[in-house]
Amino acid sequence: MAETKEKKGGVRVAVQKFGTFLSSMIMPNIGAFIAWGILTALFIPAGFFPNERIGTLVSPMVTYLLPILIAYTGGKLVHGVRGGVVGAIVTMGVIMGTSSPVFIGEDGHSSPMFLGAMICGPLSAWLFKKLESLWQGKIRPGFEMLVDNFSLGIFGFAGAIASMYWLTPVMNFIMEWAGRAVEFLINHNLLWLTSVLIEPAKVFFLNNAINHGVLTPLATDQAAQTGKSVLYLLEANPGPGLGILLAFMLFGTGTARATAPGAALIHFFGGIHEIYFPYVLMRPQLLLAAIGGGMTGVAINTVMDVGLRSPAAPGSIIAIYGTVASDSYLGVTIAVFASTAVSFAIAAPILKFTKGTDDLNKATADMEAMKGKKSSVAGALTKRDAGDIPEIHKVVFACDAGMGSSAMGASVLRNKIKEAGFGDAVTVTNSAINNLKDDYDLVVVHQDLASRAEAPTPSAVHVTVDNFMASPRYDEVVDLIRSQQTGESAESGEASDAQHSANAADSVDSVAGAEAQPAQSSVGVKEAPDAESKILTADNIVLDGSAKDRDDAIDQAGAMLVAAGAVEPAYVAAMHEREKSVSTYMGNGLAIPHGTNEAKDTIKSSSITFIRLDEPVDWGGKPAKFIVGIAGADGTHLKTLSKIAKIFGKKETVEQLEKATTKEEILNIFGKVTS
Repeated sequence: MAETKEKKGGVRVAVQKFGTFLSSMIMPNIGAFIAWGILTALFIPAGFFPNERIGTLVSPMVTYLLPILIAYTGGKLVHGVRGGVVGAIVTMGVIMGTSSPVFIGEDGHSSPMFLGAMICGPLSAWLFKKLESLWQGKIRPGFEMLVDNFSLGIFGFAGAIASMYWLTPVMNFIMEWAGRAVEFLINHNLLWLTSVLIEPAKVFFLNNAINHGVLTPLATDQAAQTGKSVLYLLEANPGPGLGILLAFMLFGTGTARATAPGAALIHFFGGIHEIYFPYVLMRPQLLLAAIGGGMTGVAINTVMDVGLRSPAAPGSIIAIYGTVASDSYLGVTIAVFASTAVSFAIAAPILKFTKGTDDLNKATADMEAMKGKKSSVAGALTKRDAGDIPEIHKVVFACDAGMGSSAMGASVLRNKIKEAGFGDAVTVTNSAINNLKDDYDLVVVHQDLASRAEAPTPSAVHVTVDNFMASPRYDEVVDLIRSQQTGESAESGEASDAQHSANAADSVDSVAGAEAQPAQSSVGVKEAPDAESKILTADNIVLDGSAKDRDDAIDQAGAMLVAAGAVEPAYVAAMHEREKSVSTYMGNGLAIPHGTNEAKDTIKSSSITFIRLDEPVDWGGKPAKFIVGIAGADGTHLKTLSKIAKIFGKKETVEQLEKATTKEEILNIFGKVTS
């Protein structure tokens, strides 16, 4: 049955994913579109304050800056920063091919190459990623930077020329065809027919492919020529959704009626259209109301010749008024409220005279099933209490870099969950924040990184901590899992102990992620039999260390890594840079300085250094006595990090480290701890 269901939704899910990817290229750059729209409104000859010098910004921004930003973003989604750079270079070819007089003539019309950027950015990054995989891990030490730079440069130059001659004719054909289609609809006053497609597509989360793949590029092209475009309003108009919610306020029943006022405010002023989708799904006939309202708004906008200067995102009435063309305020206002009235007029009798159960919880669940993930916005419709928290099966520790601390943190919490008897029911992994996807039930992250972790995982429960070794939040996680699995909660005495070591896991999490990106969890990492012994050796241990301050301690730990041949000297600077973003203090006297994710190319092999200071140093307001420097190249250091997490999660083993008089005792303490 599950297989059949998956096949049925295959096309829809594929379109949703494609639309989401397109949206991920456009949405981060909406601010740049708005900036361009403001410049256009104010300083072009027909603007509020015409200014010839400032006005010279308008054309280069829409011709070069905006497409390159889109291409870079798309390339980065596929292959990180290197993919972004390649995507930007290759896209210059199609930009020049569609805008240079050499190709289109002095009198030719050029179109902003947003579609070309959406193709070139991710495609060139994907091809470059495949090319680099051919020699990955085969470059002799010391030649990595040379190969990296020249391979990117050569591929970029060749790709730019290829896109200029091969992609340009295709893009010119597509833009000409699409432009004629839209022009035909506008000239014959038929643009309102697009609502038959757009309004249902919104409810079924298929609109991103249409909006960001077609409407935004065409609208920007139109706005570049005339200063405004009605196409920006086809999907952004909040009127249809507002009319439906107003109808529920008067004629709905139960929870739907009670929550409709709040949903209307979020929808109309917040611009989150998603919040009214469950209401439509409760009564599918309401799609007629959405379509009717949409048609009305588009028809009025077309007849009154109104438009926006740039995209209104989100689709809030505030964002719309912020981007509306100077001659379009009245028309847009009439269109929004007329579409609201028509939508309400159709929805009201449907709610009043048709039978249906306004089960908002079920409708929200149906909407999330169609969307392919849980909806953070829809959570505002139904009050979420402890019983509504999804059952925890997948936990992830997220950190800035994804190198070593996340592996340690994940190890500590994983062991606590195992000790509680739920190891088979719950998996605990670690990840760099940039690699997070919305398929986890619970995310643990340092409080300074909370906002970055929430964006890619809106469906998850988020736990933030400020102390990795002694935060009470870890025990809350274990207690939540216990209550979900057995209906019982932990006794307060057990909770206190669990919290202490579970927190250690969290802070260590920040470090592990950066270097061990290929291994999202320390579980399953394959190591050579002697790999661990090479990670922490007697030569990398100092028992009577001294440091003036935190920076001095980092320098010493970094110098030991350099002396061990594990990293290049540049890695030490990256350790200081990492410390500026989020503290690597873990708690229980432990600090684990390490480099940034960008510095992973300076790591030659995995290594860990251990310094025990005679006198603790101030580490961001906390006393640090044990300094563990980390460099992780291929995941071989994760087992040792797991042991560090266990050791510093228990006071008795920390005391043993403090009393040890020889390096062999330190190694022995690590050897006794199982991973």
